[in-house]
Amino acid sequence: MRRLCLTWLALLGAYPAWAGVAEINPPPEPQSPTPAETTVIVEAPEPLYVAPTLRDRIGRIWAPVLINGKGPYRLVLDTGATTSAIIPSVADKLGIPIQESSKLKLNGVTGTAMVSFVTAEQLEIGDLLIQNVRLPVVADVFGGAEGVLGANGLRDMRVLIDFGKDLIRISRSHGERAPAGFTRVRFMDNQLQLAMFDIRIGSVRTKAILDTGAQQTIGNERLRELLLRQAREARDQDIVGVTLDVAQGKSMSVPPIALGQIEVRNMRANFGSMYIFEYWKLTKEPVLVIGMDVIGTLGVLVIDYKLRELQMRTRGRQIE
Repeated sequence: MRRLCLTWLALLGAYPAWAGVAEINPPPEPQSPTPAETTVIVEAPEPLYVAPTLRDRIGRIWAPVLINGKGPYRLVLDTGATTSAIIPSVADKLGIPIQESSKLKLNGVTGTAMVSFVTAEQLEIGDLLIQNVRLPVVADVFGGAEGVLGANGLRDMRVLIDFGKDLIRISRSHGERAPAGFTRVRFMDNQLQLAMFDIRIGSVRTKAILDTGAQQTIGNERLRELLLRQAREARDQDIVGVTLDVAQGKSMSVPPIALGQIEVRNMRANFGSMYIFEYWKLTKEPVLVIGMDVIGTLGVLVIDYKLRELQMRTRGRQIE
């Protein structure tokens, strides 16, 4: 039986532009970044923004974040989390007292936990500025990162992630349309305020949620039932969330995943009755949470929260 460590999730229609295929293979070694004016440089031996978390070097997205003007600290960009969080060593460096008398409830993939928090005067990266923010203090389970940057505050923002250039840029959205060579995928309206959209896995249509904070892709039991009709084998898989609860799941190969006009092949996903699906009330319909094993196959990903869409380009193509 294998054990998979996932990060946390929540505290709490495609437009064809270009057809491409993304294979689940080890991505190339990261290149030196090309900083923009709003880009903060982090001096470290590791890649600046794409942290290797699996042996195949598909990693998560690290964002350089200033907290109270100090840092930058490397936080995992987590589009599935509704707030940001830090590990205890960051709270120590900031010199902010941890609130032990009151707790916040953390809802993770596999369970819940009551955690302490600190209150920061401001959190800043690029054009994003959040003031008077409560930051849960969580266990160091981020593979070298110093916490997570959640989606709160990103409502009018445009997040550009260029895996080839090892670059992340967060700026205010001006409604930029997708450049030539990009596929657009529109968000669905949902009360959860998640990056949710429709996709197809083989012949199965399902809702998908973009989660840049997760190492691997997970699906609910309803989706697994539908895919099993296509005779896919499965094996046991332990899944560990940020709350350190362990859930048992099934790992199985899945048919090609169609993200708009981009197709992702040769991958496995993990399935189970995870707590987060119950918390979201998404147990009766097929749902897939797309992690970095899929996202990391792209060349460039733009998340435009104002336009409510993804703009994606596969590897090996240049922006025109």
